[in-house]
Amino acid sequence: MSAGRFGDLGVRVASGAAMALVGLGAVWAGGAWFAALCGLVVGAALWEMFAMQTPARDGGRDGARDGGRNRARGGALAALGGGAVFAAGLVPAAAVVPLLLLPALLSLALVRAGRRRFAGFAALVALAGFGLVHLRADIGLAAMLWLALVVVATDVAGYFAGRALGGPKLWPRVSPKKTWSGTVAGWLAAGAVGAGFVAWGGAGAGLIGVSVALSMAAQVGDVSESAIKRRAGVKDSSALIPGHGGVMDRFDGMFGAALALLVIERAVALPALFGG
Repeated sequence: MSAGRFGDLGVRVASGAAMALVGLGAVWAGGAWFAALCGLVVGAALWEMFAMQTPARDGGRDGARDGGRNRARGGALAALGGGAVFAAGLVPAAAVVPLLLLPALLSLALVRAGRRRFAGFAALVALAGFGLVHLRADIGLAAMLWLALVVVATDVAGYFAGRALGGPKLWPRVSPKKTWSGTVAGWLAAGAVGAGFVAWGGAGAGLIGVSVALSMAAQVGDVSESAIKRRAGVKDSSALIPGHGGVMDRFDGMFGAALALLVIERAVALPALFGG
């Protein structure tokens, strides 16, 4: 095992532990606490996306003025997106989707470059954030812990297997570090999480297949974010989280899995899978 391959492991573990403590506390508390955390994550992701799509301005009065306007626009989109996710559980069901689409609509007026791409991203991320709030509130703590463990297992297994085993790359032009060995290891780890809930939590056997499907969706979210960063010419979405980059770098898989879960829930009775 090469130390160079795992040189960032200590920082990643420390940051991951801090995020896990905050996340687990919010998941346990549920309600407004968890909705606030989801809103904060969505808002931060929108801010990062806006910053990546907005080129830095030259110095001088005009550059400073443009920079101030861009910060205000990015902040407005982040605040609206986070607020929409937080408030989605408080409004009538018929108003949820229009509320969540407000950041995407506002971006058409505020974003100068790549506005359609940003609008699509804003809509998907807001829906994903709502999916997490909905899962915790309407299906329960066990379901939320299961989803989190599926995404974490996918990421951790992919990280270690990819660096230890190497092998053919998944999509080298977009994400040169991701390997097929890490990808398959993620599926196996997610399936093991599902099997654990079946064996010890009384969940239905169908949860294993759903776990693998969500692992795949998490990987799609991860690769999609890599494509966004490559287009923007950046390594990380930001430097907010030591060892992990930005919020998008850490939660891209969760966004993908949450979106997939919203679709899967239309066909699979998740409460039944959890014995509800």
